[in-house]
Amino acid sequence: MKIEENVYALKSTKGSYAYLIKDKETILIDTGQPGKVKNILKEIDSINIKPKNIKHILLTHHDVDHIGNAALLQEETGATLWALKEDIPYILGDKSRPGLKKIVAGLLMRVKKPEKVKAYNSQEIDDIKIIQTPGHTPGHVSFLYKDILFAGDLVRNDKGVLKKIPSFLPGMNADEESLKESILKVSEYSFKWVCPAHGEPLKVKDEWKQLLNNIAGN
Repeated sequence: MKIEENVYALKSTKGSYAYLIKDKETILIDTGQPGKVKNILKEIDSINIKPKNIKHILLTHHDVDHIGNAALLQEETGATLWALKEDIPYILGDKSRPGLKKIVAGLLMRVKKPEKVKAYNSQEIDDIKIIQTPGHTPGHVSFLYKDILFAGDLVRNDKGVLKKIPSFLPGMNADEESLKESILKVSEYSFKWVCPAHGEPLKVKDEWKQLLNNIAGN
């Protein structure tokens, strides 16, 4: 699904979207739920991108539906895999996820763990700005590319309404207050598109303001 020139939401990962950017280097943001590798590679090929063209895989956070194909795609592409240092122990399996996430990860133990994850060490990779947005997980990040915000699980699109990820289940959000602060932080940036993992990419007008009002009202 083309969002803007050289920016795609991968339909093969619908439900937990991964995104592709063709810039100076080709970059993949998140990798979707486990078991999607073949479909991801097939879709990438359909837009004339070969696996070895992908130079970086940027992870927003450690949840299984975002890192589900990270190890296998890293092998296929030779790309550098990146995450924030706070989430890397969960990605490598050195730390157990909290609450329900631990159960989900346990059910998906056959998901291959990557051998190496590099920690973000600057505020940009290529022309993509890295914004630290903790709350959903300790090391959650969002990305800003031109006028497009790649939000990961900072927010979700619920039928055209932006909402924060709900916390009705134990461990769903690591820190509610940090999550709200991260949403406020992102409002300091200018963007026309919000591309979440959950829900469709959304061209925003007043939707982010409405989100802020909803948070303030809680």
